[in-house]
Amino acid sequence: MRISLNWLRELVDVAISPEELAETLTMAGFEVEDIEDRRPWASGVVLGKIIACEQHPNADKLRVCQVDVGSSEALNIVCGAPNARADIYVPVAVVGTFLPTIDLKIKPAKLRGVPSEGMICSLAELGLAKESAGIHIFELENPELGSDIRPLLGLDDVILDLTATANRADALSMVGVAREVAALTGASLRIPEANGVAIEGKESPGLAVEISEPQGCPIYIGTAIEGVKIAASPAWLQQRLQAAGVRPINNVVDVTNYILLEWGQPLHAFDRSRLQSFTGTQDISIGVRFASSGESFKTLDGQNRNLQAQNLLITASDKPVALAGVMGGEDTEVHEGTQNLVLEAAIFDQATIRRSARAQGLRSEASIRYERGVNQAALATACNRAVALILELAGGTATVQKTASSGDDLSFSRSLELRLDRVNLVLGQLKRGETGGSKYLEPEEVKNILTALGCEVVSTEKERVFAITVPPYRYRDLEREIDLIEEVARLHGYDNFCDTLPSKTEPGYLSPEYAAIRNVRSAFRAAGLTELMHYSLVKTEGDNQVVLANPLFVEYSALRTEMLSGLIDAFGYNLEQGNGALNGFEVGRIFWKDGDAMKEADAVAGIIGGDPTVWKWQQGGRDRPLTWFEAKGVLESVFQELGLSVEYQSDSSNSRLHPGRTAALSLNGKHLGVFGQLHPQLQQQKDLPEQVYVFQLDLAVLLAALERSNNLTRKFAGYSSFPASDRDIAFFAPVEVAVVEMQSAMKKAAGSLLDSVELFDEYRGDNVPAGQRSLAFRLVYRAGDRTLSESDVEPAQQKVRDILVEKFGVSLRS
Repeated sequence: MRISLNWLRELVDVAISPEELAETLTMAGFEVEDIEDRRPWASGVVLGKIIACEQHPNADKLRVCQVDVGSSEALNIVCGAPNARADIYVPVAVVGTFLPTIDLKIKPAKLRGVPSEGMICSLAELGLAKESAGIHIFELENPELGSDIRPLLGLDDVILDLTATANRADALSMVGVAREVAALTGASLRIPEANGVAIEGKESPGLAVEISEPQGCPIYIGTAIEGVKIAASPAWLQQRLQAAGVRPINNVVDVTNYILLEWGQPLHAFDRSRLQSFTGTQDISIGVRFASSGESFKTLDGQNRNLQAQNLLITASDKPVALAGVMGGEDTEVHEGTQNLVLEAAIFDQATIRRSARAQGLRSEASIRYERGVNQAALATACNRAVALILELAGGTATVQKTASSGDDLSFSRSLELRLDRVNLVLGQLKRGETGGSKYLEPEEVKNILTALGCEVVSTEKERVFAITVPPYRYRDLEREIDLIEEVARLHGYDNFCDTLPSKTEPGYLSPEYAAIRNVRSAFRAAGLTELMHYSLVKTEGDNQVVLANPLFVEYSALRTEMLSGLIDAFGYNLEQGNGALNGFEVGRIFWKDGDAMKEADAVAGIIGGDPTVWKWQQGGRDRPLTWFEAKGVLESVFQELGLSVEYQSDSSNSRLHPGRTAALSLNGKHLGVFGQLHPQLQQQKDLPEQVYVFQLDLAVLLAALERSNNLTRKFAGYSSFPASDRDIAFFAPVEVAVVEMQSAMKKAAGSLLDSVELFDEYRGDNVPAGQRSLAFRLVYRAGDRTLSESDVEPAQQKVRDILVEKFGVSLRS
């Protein structure tokens, strides 16, 4: 929020410099991001009067002005502004003035042969507008020529750009910041009071207020004002709005924005005649309800809004006229011809307004304050002050004021106990320096700090325990004892407490689970895959998705149930950007619904595709598709690095994967995941290369196997110094029999002498029986204590032949 120091000084006596104030606020938790000192913008610019204005003799677009700036002689100034004329009061930059906004120092000059002794300024040249059509003209009574123009334009001010934490909704107002400054500096506070506004009309049935959603809107005040005259706001009001970054519109709308800045209470003014025309009735019935399906209306920004069920509406005769707490409607806005008003002052539920604003993708100054929570106790004060200002600036008469309330307890008070011993235990010792005194905060110091915050502090019967009554404007964020302790630390100064280092430190270490995850990531990176990261939020598409009740965007309204979709989209996007094939993996979490229960699990997924070769001169410069076995080899290298033995079984259950080139993976008898080639239809739909492979693994199964095999720390494995004995075996086997099953059977049959078994040839075609394939395996036998003889190897080899024939029905060829 932009804080005008001149405005702040009207509310609290600020005796320190802007830089010191900014430092004080920042140390108290209100970060001042920027200090905008406007005083140098017009230093040396004075008030002048054009007493004569003639056409330049040598230029059609220039005029020669005689300007009185209160000195003995008038200045001769050449001006090119089209609105320059005699008998107007203007800002004049005299010789020697530096204008930092346009980086110009005024010097005596000759323009087309005519001397010029200064410059008549526009608002753009003074830093108050991006562009100006001409020089600025003052409308003044009894002006003092030669006086500093900065007070007239609000350029004698300093603006602090302050950021408040989310829990300090009260700091989104000038009154809230003034209270904070008073508490920090001990300065006296002057809160603007709003005396009761006289409602001069009789009991009129022309305005009624009814709340059908008391939880969304606990209080609503509607005030009818008749006979107003819409005009421009006075200069002081416009300058305060501009200093806060708000564009002035007219006196009525500007008053509502002024109260928003002063009290943090959003208000909205309706044109009563337009309400009557819109509803087709003279009696206005204001209501508050949620939107129905299919409703729409146009907001003040000109957008036609399709309403959703979570949008809270202000209605007139049940027709929507405003998005409650967010923005008003275009059909009922105040305009130049407005004569009668209905002024809205209301309290809306924080969560309701937050959901409503996000559903429309619309945030306003009003919604920001309602989302954080406005001071409910100040609602009537802010409303009455707004009515008084409207009557003062726009005339008219307040005729009717109607209030609707939910009837709940609206006292907004809370009592807490504060133990001084607890304060000192949490905050620790003080830096007292040479002043001496207690090492800890004394009861009187704590009492003074909390009293400065507006709390009522009373001693209790318990020793060193205070009873604290929280002020209404801090009702939302001072809820527990620890909140009060934080306030004590903040106002006393965080830097005034001692820094205490731990007396004993211990070296850090990784938990076994995290170390295992690191090993998994490292293994995938070593295999040449790039680690990727995607949002866990996706579009709503499936029945078993976990859907967010309050999504940020429609595109991110549910949690992902799998990780392959994001990887496939990323692969395609990289190809579109000319970055080539994306071979990567991701470790993340997936979510799904099992009936009414919501579940989640960690997974690791990846995508592999494209031509793995770097130079393609042997291929005539053409890309070579990645084969299924090459892609499987990448995954196998990861498992080998991790010391895991994974089994593959044919699988066709996933509709997005090729039914003949997909495998279900298992580890120690548990389902690990899936690996396979994208289905050709999906590949064509996404315009991807011919062969792209994906995998998704259950990370919990992977980590459990790593922990069980104790692979977090690699151990040396002994090797045999004796030579191996090789045997090859070839046979015809049914196509449906998996190689991994045959390998497992051979290892079990051969016993401990079999060191390894590897498939080195597969053939299908001529001379092979239908429904079968020719397979050739190499079996390596080795012993650790001797060189194996034929008598050692042959019995084991015969057992292998027997089990293959018996269990799988193969036809031996060798």
